[in-house]
Amino acid sequence: MQIVNISGLYNVSAQISLADVEILSEKGFEKIICNRPDFEVHPNIQSSLIAKAAVETGISFEYHPLTFENMNSENIEKQMDFINKSERPVLAYCTSGTRCAAIWALGQIGKMSKDEILKTTLESGYNLEGLL
Repeated sequence: MQIVNISGLYNVSAQISLADVEILSEKGFEKIICNRPDFEVHPNIQSSLIAKAAVETGISFEYHPLTFENMNSENIEKQMDFINKSERPVLAYCTSGTRCAAIWALGQIGKMSKDEILKTTLESGYNLEGLL
């Protein structure tokens, strides 16, 4: 698992495994957000299994499946609430981390300039030039 810090407490990664949950607990993560719909993954890494492992290690878990078609204002606000209500690091994951980075970027509109948003995500390894 490669954890990529986007900004502040918000981190993203590609799909995580059950073993990764223990590592996140050891690193002090407060919350895991699954942005990957279950229909995309093998049954052994479905959100319910990751959620169970997370709760057992003291990490809260949010299943917030996203596609680029449903990144609407309601889902952007929901993701930002998950992040903003946290006091320790948060990890959001999907297939590659791109959706997790994209929804963060969309949540920064009006708070940061377009150039700042794109620079932040690019420095984190996500080129979102076509998104904004």
